[in-house]
Amino acid sequence: MATLSRLARWCRRLPALVPALLLAACAPAGPEAGPMVLAAASMQEGLEQAADAWAAQGHARPVLSFAATSALARQVEAGAPAGLLVSADEAWMDELAGQGLIVPASRRILARNRLVLVAPAGPAVDLYLTSGVDLAGLLGADGRLAIAEPDSVPAGRYGKAALTALGAWPQVADRLAVADSVRGALALVARGEAPLGLVYATDARTEPRVQVVGTFPAASHPPVRYPMAQLARSTHPDTAAFADFLAAPEGQAILLRLGFARAEGP
Repeated sequence: MATLSRLARWCRRLPALVPALLLAACAPAGPEAGPMVLAAASMQEGLEQAADAWAAQGHARPVLSFAATSALARQVEAGAPAGLLVSADEAWMDELAGQGLIVPASRRILARNRLVLVAPAGPAVDLYLTSGVDLAGLLGADGRLAIAEPDSVPAGRYGKAALTALGAWPQVADRLAVADSVRGALALVARGEAPLGLVYATDARTEPRVQVVGTFPAASHPPVRYPMAQLARSTHPDTAAFADFLAAPEGQAILLRLGFARAEGP
């Protein structure tokens, strides 16, 4: 029975363990490899540019892996051989901290973002997202609202909170097109598969096939902050230095150019 119990626990961990093992297998080996960084999908352009700037200074380029924060957290729990985590919310970082999987003193806020409503590109639309907004009417008879998974993915959780605060959640709760990440929700709108979607402002800037039609009031949802922390199992000597680079003026300037807000804001 004990053996069966251990096998059951191992099987439950398998979906998270497979990406972690693939990450280990695909990572460059040897002293020329840079630190491995797990980062929220919405940070992709910013960290790619920051990694290029870091490498241009003569350092080994960091190995970057992007996914929904919920998936990254499961990879960390499963033993992914990474050194740095950039999360899209503080709840997942808190959970990993509670398991002793991060270095507490290394934790800091890297950047902030805004939550917006997007539609396929077309004639300009400007919606005032306030209490009583008729999202069901805007979706039409058969349209669905694209959103990252609202119970685990940060962008989805922020979106659910905002819609609840505006009284719109009951209108759309059974009319969702759920994606595994914020970039997945963005893609549904860009392809015309959903008439509206909830994404971060920086995501909308990366996709010419969508337009921002409204910005959710900051008070309608928890602040969109990106905590960054070194993982407890980190061994690469450049991990802390790359984290410092991201938080320093040069790294911050890259993120600001892409539409992120300064880390020190409210």
